[in-house]
Amino acid sequence: MKLLIVTSSYTTYLQAFYGSRPDLRASCYDEQKAAYEADAFGWSACWRDALLPYGWEVSDIVWNVEPMQRAWARERGIKEWGELDLKQIALLQAKEFQPDLVWFDDHDPAFLKALRHEISAIKAALGWVGSAMPKTPVWRDLDLVLSCAPESVQTLKDAGYPALVFPHSFDPAVLRRLEQRQKSAHISFVGQLLRFNDFHLRRDEILELLAGQVPLAIHSPTSSGSGVEELRSLVKVAVNLGMTGLTHLGISENTLRRLPLLGAVAGLTPGQCRPVNPRLRPFLKPPVFGLEMFQLLADSLLALNIHADSSPEFASNMRLYEVTGVGSCLVSDWKSNLHEIFEPDSEVAVFQSAEECVEKVKWLLEHKSAAEEMGRAGQRRTLENYTFAHRAPKLAEILERLVRIQAPSSGKGA
Repeated sequence: MKLLIVTSSYTTYLQAFYGSRPDLRASCYDEQKAAYEADAFGWSACWRDALLPYGWEVSDIVWNVEPMQRAWARERGIKEWGELDLKQIALLQAKEFQPDLVWFDDHDPAFLKALRHEISAIKAALGWVGSAMPKTPVWRDLDLVLSCAPESVQTLKDAGYPALVFPHSFDPAVLRRLEQRQKSAHISFVGQLLRFNDFHLRRDEILELLAGQVPLAIHSPTSSGSGVEELRSLVKVAVNLGMTGLTHLGISENTLRRLPLLGAVAGLTPGQCRPVNPRLRPFLKPPVFGLEMFQLLADSLLALNIHADSSPEFASNMRLYEVTGVGSCLVSDWKSNLHEIFEPDSEVAVFQSAEECVEKVKWLLEHKSAAEEMGRAGQRRTLENYTFAHRAPKLAEILERLVRIQAPSSGKGA
């Protein structure tokens, strides 16, 4: 059986990836793909080896990596390869592969419909979503949606869409590409700081309390805020003030939160509408991705994990496995299921409040050997239970069942 994974990559990452490899753009498709996979950004290529023992041939298309995709089209002798739409190139790649099942990690319903219409071999389409649920009609054209976040699974089920929880994984091959260096005596945070409802307001609050009390480094795309971001923040402030006025007229905040676009700023203070918390700006560092991110985490004595506000109850994000996988001490926010994944305060340090986070971080920084032992314990748990190879049997079972059920009516979404 053939599985095709269709996904995309962060624009910010791609700029950094090709910016540090100026000659790669002119290379052939295979060389660019190999370099992209070696940098360990994303997870789509990791399933190729993991699923092979279960009879699945896996291919992945990262459709928005423009130099790589155009190299593929050029090498196939496709006319006007330099002007062809990138999704059209991806469709041609999919036709060449002829998958039985497509794992669609994208939110464009027209793209998915084109794949299912043009490739009759496709028997079923699988989707993916994290904890932040994008507003898209693509869910109705998928036969099943997997998510790391139980909250998202419940939201999809409540809307009538089939969904299952499927946790993230760690790729041990990353470890062979990292340098073994002495850990720095500070705590690192890697991630977004989006100041919207259901995104990172609590994250912002905890980082603000940590800032100035402990040696803290925040690596985030937020660090490169531009004039455009400042202009957007002024618009957010204006919208926010207008919505505050509506609450004075008797319209509830819950009602305002349900409004498209505008709801993202309902209930925020004018200060929270700014793109960057000014108290965090001195601690901001450039973003890191791929192997550079893994190396930074491996070099850090402590690494902080704070789930998005859209994950209020369950531990589910990638950082759980990335930090423990490289052997650093994870300091994570408490969730009701975290004890089912790691042993709290033995394999990972856990906090239930911003104040407790500060207290535990200070203690671990003062007791380096305890932090290092916790990092080793967390790594053992991840390498023994949470790699792609460990997750593969369950995924193979899901794929086989999906194809078997959907095969008689594979025209969905066409």
